[in-house]
Amino acid sequence: MEKRLRKEQLCYELLDELGIEYARVDHEHADTIEACHEIEGTLGAKICKNLFLTNRQQTEFYLLLMPGDKPFKTKLLSKQIGTARLSFASPEHMEQYLDITPGSVSVLGLMNDGGKVHLVIDKDLLSDEFIGCHPCINTSTLRIRTADITDKFLPKVGHEYALVELPWGIEE
Repeated sequence: MEKRLRKEQLCYELLDELGIEYARVDHEHADTIEACHEIEGTLGAKICKNLFLTNRQQTEFYLLLMPGDKPFKTKLLSKQIGTARLSFASPEHMEQYLDITPGSVSVLGLMNDGGKVHLVIDKDLLSDEFIGCHPCINTSTLRIRTADITDKFLPKVGHEYALVELPWGIEE
């Protein structure tokens, strides 16, 4: 553990404090959902897609959790959460609000945001017993019960979430 980054150690400490069980797989850098497919088999859980988004003015920030194999279109989400012109937030904002670098975005980063990031979850993700996510670094992936994230972790870090329904098919 002493060889792991402090931000990763803090994730494990918080999960342990909350009594949240997890399984961990260590691996090479996995920056994209495509790079995570092999890890999913080893982990025994689907890795969720974590998108860090912002409005045009860069005054509101959103973390979207959705199934990793589901396509994403910003305008479909924008309508549901009542904001216009969502785009991907900058690496600087990821560091500032989540203490995470690109490719490592995870719901666990909400332990660092001080309540400034809005959490949005696609309803299909909640039907899975487990989710796979990075512990704030993309060289490890954790399998955590979805209910432990929603019922234990999120209340501890002061977050509620907005539920959205994004389609599996995207019409152009």
